Amino acid sequence: MIHVAVQRNAIDLPVEMARAEMAGAGAVVTFTGLVRADDGVDTLELEHYPGATEAALRVVAQTAVDRWALQAATIVHRVGPMGPGERIVFVAATAPHRGAALEACAYLIDRLKTDAPFWKRETRGGEASWVEARETDEAAAARWQAE
Repeated sequence: MIHVAVQRNAIDLPVEMARAEMAGAGAVVTFTGLVRADDGVDTLELEHYPGATEAALRVVAQTAVDRWALQAATIVHRVGPMGPGERIVFVAATAPHRGAALEACAYLIDRLKTDAPFWKRETRGGEASWVEARETDEAAAARWQAE
């Protein structure tokens, strides 16, 4: 089972956890990303390319399901304006055993950061600027190609 959502509303952790656990697996590993207040960020706003973003996330999820024989993969990503501390992303990997679930969860978050079209804009003290892709994100995603 694959569940992918790109949404403006808050991520409901109990609902998403219940969905992941419905697969009846032995292990569910999750990651929740929060908006950081780095260097005084007041607001982080994400834009996406509707249709293309969801399709890219489905490819990432399907690849994880195939690679680790997962029973379920979930990716929920927010768009729109968010403040520090708000949930921006949730991923879950559900597998019979923890090793596969742990690796697949890391894969899901590493790959979605580089493979899905999102644009980020930060506002600090009333000044807005676009956020460039980080080399560390590219390196994290690339390690899965080598393995």
